[in-house]
Amino acid sequence: MDATSSISWDLYRSFLAVVHEGSLSGAARRLGLTQPTVGRHVAALEQALGLALFTRAPQGLLPTEAALDLVPHAQRLEAAAAALLRAASGEPEEARGVVRISASDIIGCEVLPPILAGFREAHPRVAIELVTTNRLSNLLTREADIAVRMARPTQDALLARHLGKVDIRLYAHQRYVARRGLPATVAELAEHSAIGFDADSRALANVEMVGIRIRRELFDFRTDSDLAQLAALRAGLGVGAAQVGIAARCPELVPVLHEQVAFGIDMWLAMHEDLRAVRRVRLLFDHLASALSAYCARSG
Repeated sequence: MDATSSISWDLYRSFLAVVHEGSLSGAARRLGLTQPTVGRHVAALEQALGLALFTRAPQGLLPTEAALDLVPHAQRLEAAAAALLRAASGEPEEARGVVRISASDIIGCEVLPPILAGFREAHPRVAIELVTTNRLSNLLTREADIAVRMARPTQDALLARHLGKVDIRLYAHQRYVARRGLPATVAELAEHSAIGFDADSRALANVEMVGIRIRRELFDFRTDSDLAQLAALRAGLGVGAAQVGIAARCPELVPVLHEQVAFGIDMWLAMHEDLRAVRRVRLLFDHLASALSAYCARSG
């Protein structure tokens, strides 16, 4: 048997914590262990693999090239271990246990909380883990049980449901409008302060569908965080895009060129097909599908 196949998961867990924290002390705090224990774990892993995993530097412990190559494999082990714990947290036919959801920052923070509150009221024995990330979680390796995605899932073995289209329009806060007024045409947008992306230009395709050519230099406030863009819009920094369903909650936001500028993003819900028989996962999947479909319909 390959010696590496018998390496304890605890060693890999300590290794990942040191990579994330950059020190044994930071990793120990992260894991709730002592510093000597983490140090022994790293040393044992290095001995088992026959590799040097870290070098000492003034800024802490730096992973070697070998360690960086090991990280994605250890992360898959981490996801599998977490999935195992979730699976063991409740019997498949019972509405109890843990379900892990992945969603974008804006959906996870602005849309899902009231929906999840309703689910928890109905099923208080189901604990929910929410991962907010704009990176697509890998459902096949069980990084999450359910994912809300703004693009059609393409992986095999996924159960996916199209929920509708999320409409996005331009808005400005009343304070900004009082200072600068409103643009009457798309051309006049160039004369206004604009909120938009910095380095991540994924939104370009959606905007250019309605015939608007943009580049990052046109924005006076730039950030790749959708939450920061929304906060800037609410603070009156300029004209920016927002989901209609989210903007509707803030009556101080004034529509800008809604007849001329409108585009949408499809919303999908996905889970691994093997989980359809797990009652807590299926209950939450169906609850999310119903609530998010209604959200898409309201924002149209």
